[in-house]
Amino acid sequence: MSVEADVFDYVIVGAGAAGCVLANRLAADGTNTVCLLEAGPSDSSILLHIPAGIYKTCSNPKYAWQFETEPSPGTANRSIPMVQGRTLGGSTAINGMIYNRGAAADFDEWARHGNRGWGYADVLPYFKRTERRLGACDPFYRGTDGLLPVTDCDWRHPLCEAFIEAALNAGVPRNPDYNGANQAGVGYYQRYIEKGWRVSAARAFLRPIARKKNLDVRTNAQATALLFEGKRAVGVRYARGQGHPMTEVKARSEVILSAGAANSPKLLQLSGVGAAGMLSELGIRVVHELSGVGANVQDHYTVHLIARVEGIETVSRNGVALLREAGKWMLGRPNFLAVSPSLVYGYVNSQDLRCTPDIQLELALGNYTDQRARRFPVIKLGYYQLRPKSIGHVRAVSADPFQAPLIQPNYLADDRDRQVVVNGMKAVQQLFRAPELRRYNCTEELPGQKITDDTDRLQFAREIGLTAYHLCGSCRMGPSDSAESVVDDQLRVHGLNGLRVADASIMPAVPSANTSAAVFMIAEKAAEMILGRQPLPALECVRPTEAAAG
Repeated sequence: MSVEADVFDYVIVGAGAAGCVLANRLAADGTNTVCLLEAGPSDSSILLHIPAGIYKTCSNPKYAWQFETEPSPGTANRSIPMVQGRTLGGSTAINGMIYNRGAAADFDEWARHGNRGWGYADVLPYFKRTERRLGACDPFYRGTDGLLPVTDCDWRHPLCEAFIEAALNAGVPRNPDYNGANQAGVGYYQRYIEKGWRVSAARAFLRPIARKKNLDVRTNAQATALLFEGKRAVGVRYARGQGHPMTEVKARSEVILSAGAANSPKLLQLSGVGAAGMLSELGIRVVHELSGVGANVQDHYTVHLIARVEGIETVSRNGVALLREAGKWMLGRPNFLAVSPSLVYGYVNSQDLRCTPDIQLELALGNYTDQRARRFPVIKLGYYQLRPKSIGHVRAVSADPFQAPLIQPNYLADDRDRQVVVNGMKAVQQLFRAPELRRYNCTEELPGQKITDDTDRLQFAREIGLTAYHLCGSCRMGPSDSAESVVDDQLRVHGLNGLRVADASIMPAVPSANTSAAVFMIAEKAAEMILGRQPLPALECVRPTEAAAG
């Protein structure tokens, strides 16, 4: 079966945010041999490096897993696209490039669930280690020597300024750094874009060590099974595509799963690690029963409202305007091709904009074509609940490793989530009516006049909502006496040896933020654990009221 059986100290599955950081840290001093397996191709396409390329790469199955969620009542029985990165850099090569850590309370809550060393004071040093903050910052909270550049949005538009002014006049504070002392407020997003280029995890962490002889990066290598000797993981079996011969790589020390919140639990299940009943139904031999694999899934369910504006252009991806922006990009001047899709953030309260945040606002600009084929410029204002309560699952659907996993986030299953989605819609509608936007004749287009009460608002949210692509929790970190836990606070799989998971799947709860920054942090901390080093000293600090959990 095996054409070759190379042996390394460490085998890492998945070259996304976590896998690239781990490969860098484990191979850095040249003493450990590391094999990094990535199911997708190399990141050679220029579209993966120009920020505006996101509009092409997300829908390309060459670079993104074209997964979908299962229908559910919370989505009006719709399936929702759930694309995940499938190239070097993983989702950081195709995502919105937002750098957003989350609130201090998020990680303190992780620690309260029995995960020692995962409180905010413990993880802050690892957030700092990753980043090279380019811009004003408090050095207590921000890092300036890391490999990942984090920059401020340098592109300005009158509609963005008007929205920020509207939020400020509604009582929302201006926050110069939502990744600093507190999260609440409004401002421009920070992102991993430098000098007009997307800086994916591969560009930041793999490129500097590309010539190291102790690192073997294998692309188009989809892991199909973990190899076990008794209760010890000893390697990975992979194939370079469906129907291709299988190859095995062995690990002297450890196998590390960093394939993401959909693929990591799926690979465990295909390898015989999971709920015994489910595995038996699929005809998979049980190697180790662990019922939490694939459970505890969470995601941010985002709803977008659209307002029409007049007397001003938003953005264009066609004709002379596009050529003009391309010229600015080549000259290194601020331009629309080098920004993240979401430009302005707001951490606000859905019932009172001035209180403790429970939703995140994301403002984007674009054009909209209505049912009468009329095209006009719009503001697109999305929001999602920061700490959703609904829980779902991820499951392998057969023993065939090339079949997509079943993903069921169970959006809006919890009453509290439904209430916040209704309140959030009212808050967005309130902002659309702000006098600061009236100068552009800002008029709500969607949902528009058809919404008359909260029942209508909830139904609209069910019919229009999408994923924020923040899937997590499917290999939950927690004590071994919890039925939902898959890994301990050292990220070792309960009951097995030589196997860890380090990606968004280990999150005990989704952070109140975009998730890539937290995944970078998880990988930094995991590398220290794997190498047997002492953790970085905790950075105790005062948590502001604004960062408290809602």
